[in-house]
Amino acid sequence: MPPLPLRTRTPSFKTFLLTLSLLLNLYLLFLLWAPSSATLPPSALISRLSPTTRRHVLFAVASSSLSWPRRLPYLRLWYSPASTRALAFLDKPPPPNSSSSSSSPPVVVSGDTSAFPYTFRGGLRSAIRVARVVKEAVDRNETDVRWFVFGDDDTVFFVDNVVRTLAGYDHRRWFYVGSNSESYEQNVKNSFKMAFGGGGFAISCSLARVLARVLDSCLRRYGHLYGSDSRIYSCVAELGVGLTHEPGFHQMKAIMKHENDDLHCVVLCWNAS
Repeated sequence: MPPLPLRTRTPSFKTFLLTLSLLLNLYLLFLLWAPSSATLPPSALISRLSPTTRRHVLFAVASSSLSWPRRLPYLRLWYSPASTRALAFLDKPPPPNSSSSSSSPPVVVSGDTSAFPYTFRGGLRSAIRVARVVKEAVDRNETDVRWFVFGDDDTVFFVDNVVRTLAGYDHRRWFYVGSNSESYEQNVKNSFKMAFGGGGFAISCSLARVLARVLDSCLRRYGHLYGSDSRIYSCVAELGVGLTHEPGFHQMKAIMKHENDDLHCVVLCWNAS
């Protein structure tokens, strides 16, 4: 009987899969070791961006219709309509006789917060409205904002120093920037890792957009807290973000002549170069 002819050898399907797997592994190794923006140091990432300037920072000030007339002199110390982007959030329109003008930030009337729980005995429900300033500022969809800076109506900002400090961070990453209180008792009572709004705090636009989407549901879980700062801190913590400590966000008390108001100052002078 004559021998059977040898079959032509063809690559098996198994060999094909092994070859494809090898090629994929080589491709993944190339991606892993190839230089990319994800592996560059923060300074290199920032150098690729256009410089952060005043127009990239939006200041959101929490005030009220009652305090607005008395706090306008503080706001005018740092606000410049030609170069500073700022909004003042009030519970209702200011009184007609208030001296609001182009020399003060535009007024935004905050939304209704009566549906949110507030159970802290002896506290002020206005803490919810002040916390929601974060969401209301973001939801306005102002153009070309890299940083949202929040403060009270008696916070005095050194705007150029604030901008210079924030320019050292990549606004595309999640940052919650501020400082704790000068008071040991307040830090123990609240947190050493919480930014106090009296000295101002900043949130990068990337984090602010995410925080704004979840803030209302988060606020409903923290009705037992006292103030607005602790609410924002708690909601930011739920997103896995901790405080980036900048000591220039600085609270201090100063007795103004003829007034008993506390003047909270953002002092970033030592961060300037």
